[in-house]
Amino acid sequence: MTPWKRAPLLSDHLPETCTDDPSALAAFVGPRERALEEGIWSLGDADLLAIVLGTGLVGTPVTLVSAALLSRFAGLEGLARLGPHALAEHPGLGLAKALRIAASLELGRRAFERSVRPRPPVRTSASIAAWCAAQLGPLDHEQMWVISLDGRNGMRGARRVAQGGLHGCSVTARDILRAALSDAASALVLVHNHPSGDSAPSPEDVAMTNAVAAAGEVIGVPLVDHVILAPDGHYSSLLDLGMIAPGDAPRGAAPPSRG
Repeated sequence: MTPWKRAPLLSDHLPETCTDDPSALAAFVGPRERALEEGIWSLGDADLLAIVLGTGLVGTPVTLVSAALLSRFAGLEGLARLGPHALAEHPGLGLAKALRIAASLELGRRAFERSVRPRPPVRTSASIAAWCAAQLGPLDHEQMWVISLDGRNGMRGARRVAQGGLHGCSVTARDILRAALSDAASALVLVHNHPSGDSAPSPEDVAMTNAVAAAGEVIGVPLVDHVILAPDGHYSSLLDLGMIAPGDAPRGAAPPSRG
């Protein structure tokens, strides 16, 4: 790991490119508002950094402080090479704001690192049950989870969409498919637990499965399985039971096999 570098001492003045001219400042007004109205992806580096900082100096807008930071340290790449103590030496930052910058850059690094990792494949109902046993097995109430799959049955994400009592939880097909679409899923698997100890699907479970399968077919996000887990590790798969058509899988990927 590259060691953190301490920045050189800086002057107490912003770069000459920074100005208090109202017409020049107009371009920097309201990064938070623009993020909400136009989308966070529409902002430049200086505006994003300004949102992280929150406030500027007395008489100096935060957007000018963020622009000065990027100019001084040669952009985001330069900031990422510095630790919070080095960043805190910049006029007007302090350690608290420097930590915010370091934390946001670290979150971005981790997000990128995880996005390029190979995703664990979901190949069988047994692999689904094994994955969710630690999360759902010990619970004394029902939870419904959506496992989003990519085009090769790799796991894109897992989201809890409902929580209830001992004998059920309320959730709609819309809630389930919204979660899958949020993960840009090519297909999905439903998972929930039966704290009562019987993993057999109830009539309500079957009805929900049919509703999600029908809606998923319409929008092109097929339901490939619905696994129900009991506290003792036993499970039921509606695919294994023949209640879901085995052909419902992303193009180029086989559905999870039975067992």
